[in-house]
Amino acid sequence: MGEIRETLLVKQEVYYHKNCPGCKVDKRKAENPNIPWIHFFFVWIITLSTALPISSIFPFLYYLTRDFHIAKREEDISFYAGFVGCAFLFGRFLTAVHWGIIADRYGRKPVIIISVMAVVVFNTTFGLSTHYWMALTSRFLLGAVCGVMGPIRAYITEVSRREHQAIGVSMIASSWGIGLVVGPAIGGYLAQPAEKYPSLFSQDSIFGRFPYFLGSLVISVFSLFVFGICFWLPETLHSHPAEDDTIFASEDVEKPAGTEKGTSDSWLSLLKNRPLMSTITLYGIFQMHDLAYSEIFSLWALSPRTLGGLGFQTNDVGNALATAGVGLLLCQLFLYPFLERVLGPMSVSRVGAVVSIIQLACYPFMANLTGTTLKLAADLNSAIQNVLATSITTGMFLLQNRTVSQAQRGTANGLSLCIVSLANAVGPAAAGTILSWTQSRQNATFLPGSHMVFFILNMVKVIGLILTLKPFYAEPTQEYD
Repeated sequence: MGEIRETLLVKQEVYYHKNCPGCKVDKRKAENPNIPWIHFFFVWIITLSTALPISSIFPFLYYLTRDFHIAKREEDISFYAGFVGCAFLFGRFLTAVHWGIIADRYGRKPVIIISVMAVVVFNTTFGLSTHYWMALTSRFLLGAVCGVMGPIRAYITEVSRREHQAIGVSMIASSWGIGLVVGPAIGGYLAQPAEKYPSLFSQDSIFGRFPYFLGSLVISVFSLFVFGICFWLPETLHSHPAEDDTIFASEDVEKPAGTEKGTSDSWLSLLKNRPLMSTITLYGIFQMHDLAYSEIFSLWALSPRTLGGLGFQTNDVGNALATAGVGLLLCQLFLYPFLERVLGPMSVSRVGAVVSIIQLACYPFMANLTGTTLKLAADLNSAIQNVLATSITTGMFLLQNRTVSQAQRGTANGLSLCIVSLANAVGPAAAGTILSWTQSRQNATFLPGSHMVFFILNMVKVIGLILTLKPFYAEPTQEYD
């Protein structure tokens, strides 16, 4: 009896392939229980560089579309702007699964490097667009070639121990959220610099001839710096060549993530994983809401008072969206990991959705405010809404990665990104159309003007909240590290 008890207390001996990059990462995790802050920082800054261009166009998208003279009526500007806003997401929808498969076959690192370079190239060409179709094409190509979000979400869970995954995923979510608020700040402040800062930029300079290029240039230069950082990332994908018999042993209770057997590599098999698909569905609905909200808020805030908007300038929109940045980072680093440990990711997402619905219902009444009170209300509400949205997104990231093994994690995140990109592409396009329609019914009896557009936004989030409950949401029977 004593021998059996002694045997049970002995830790399982695990072997790592010496020349396998994934095994090296697993060995480091087994021997070092500390939080890998340097890797988290690399992931944070890479995610930021790819998130910035997504929403940086929102503060000036209304004016950009107007300056292309493609809309015949003022009410139609939001309609055409919606297609530019969704072009990135539609391009990502078409290629996300393929980038996930490539990441599972050749590694996370090559996909990350290619994606960051895509930001440098196509974000620059967008800023130099001379007509509507050039801008539309540049955004589409940026989304199609930038396939980083699937692999980077798989990467963060593979480079960290399970007890640190909530912090790691929070780093991605906070960076993504900050990118979605700092990006518009950059776009808002740096749009039309020759008009705003005539002492610094002349009308004859490149920034006078291309009034929306400066913000794109700043983001592209930052992404070029991040491109160099990408080469410092350690690869996490396991590679065990048959001829490589050199191994080193380590004692650890966990089995290396890349050693599971019998895992299908077919992305079609993931469609039968009900916990994964139910989580992806939820993620898609919430993301469609969030991107639609980002575009609607910017277009609504920039719209004149006669159309039910706030009459803001691009600087005002930039302020409102940038205010959320610091609070978002602090909440994700310190508050969310604690709440996730106590309540679990799904419960945090449900609470966030309920609070978000209540708060969003108050948005149309901001149009009754003026001056400093209006700007403070817009800043505060924007900050709260972004913190809640990012908390929901973080929960979805954690749940997705824990429903599949490493052998399929890149593909699973690619599939998630594909479905979510389609939802996101629908969101901004529909948002522009709906806002254009609601602005033409200011005197309607039922939900006039902006009341209707925020009511529709809330209905989308209500649907997402309902789908977090049984029997719609399927909890996983097995969770992976």
